[in-house]
Amino acid sequence: MAEQSTQSIEVDAAPAEIMAVIADLPAYPEWAKAVRETEVLATDDEGRAKQVKFTLDSGPVKDVYTLEYEWAADGLSVSWHLVKGQMQKAQNGRYLLEPHGERTKVTYTLSVELVLPMIGLLRRKAEKMIMDTALKELKRRVEGKG
Repeated sequence: MAEQSTQSIEVDAAPAEIMAVIADLPAYPEWAKAVRETEVLATDDEGRAKQVKFTLDSGPVKDVYTLEYEWAADGLSVSWHLVKGQMQKAQNGRYLLEPHGERTKVTYTLSVELVLPMIGLLRRKAEKMIMDTALKELKRRVEGKG
């Protein structure tokens, strides 16, 4: 398995508020700039997205891929892995929420393997850019600033 990159951000909200935004996958195109479209293909027993098809357009990076989600019973984490992709061979990710009083630390872990080989340093740099953008957009959405 490829190395993972990890990044965190503090959000002024309770974990349940943050997880509600993370779990609302059909709304991603409204606030996640690179996500053009999402389609929930399957849900779990609790009605949460189990499999989701994404259409991504981030300038030079365009892709259509399907992720499968696993939601933690405690509501403090969600993880996913790639089911099928065009440009990606593998993707594993996770959001972990840690309450700190009025704020919550959101930690995003991501590992992406592309069909075309990429030097590890460049791959990690791309992962960090993806995570940085995703965390900032999530924070803006949850805190009502975007």
